[in-house]
Amino acid sequence: MSIRYRALRYVVLAALAVTTTACVTPPEQDPTVQRLTEIDGRLLRIERVMSNQSLLDIAQRNDALQNEVRVLRGQVEELQHSTEANRNQQRELYADLDKRLQAVEGGGATAAAAVGVGSRTTGNTVDDRAAYQAAFDQLKDGKYDQAVNGFSKFLAAYPQSTLADNAQYWLGEGHYVLKDYPQALRDFQTVLQKYPDSRKAPDALLKVGYCQYELKNFRDARDALSKLVQQYPETGSAKLAQQRLAKLDGEGR
Repeated sequence: MSIRYRALRYVVLAALAVTTTACVTPPEQDPTVQRLTEIDGRLLRIERVMSNQSLLDIAQRNDALQNEVRVLRGQVEELQHSTEANRNQQRELYADLDKRLQAVEGGGATAAAAVGVGSRTTGNTVDDRAAYQAAFDQLKDGKYDQAVNGFSKFLAAYPQSTLADNAQYWLGEGHYVLKDYPQALRDFQTVLQKYPDSRKAPDALLKVGYCQYELKNFRDARDALSKLVQQYPETGSAKLAQQRLAKLDGEGR
């Protein structure tokens, strides 16, 4: 727009120059020259406004980009938080897995006594301990679907095994890691109902609270976690329950 006005001005000035050669009126008094001077001033003001408007547009675009960066940064932080939560979940699982492995992999009578194993061998038939260990190894290797299948078969084949409470608990852990929280909840509740004196009872009660939390049953989650802290105050599971209760408090749930 400014370029067209300038071109027009030059054309008019050229015409004026031709006209003034034939006129005796001084240029500064010529109405045409005065009009052109006024137009030139207006053009300069318009150019300044356009320049300022361009700067404003740049500033607005910059603000928009900064807002977008803030949004993206927030999304990254959410993903980092979610990743850390998953890592904590895995650590909770493997901390207990490592303890169990140290006992189970020792072999012989010492390992059997450490985990409370009452193994039995019937000829060439795979005994309960071997079946349990096979499923446990799959869980340790991250083959959760296979581990769930293995523990389910173990419980069907050896319902009276002294490892049944452990198998039931790890079955729940397999479903929990697979995020099948309704089934995991049923598995952990079965541990508490069928094996109330099991040493896995505190862990099972903790995971009942965790499952209820994931299912957004926050009152039930709080009840289970509070019960754990009251009944098993000296256990590691109670400390984890206190942390989750603090999280519920922080979230206002």
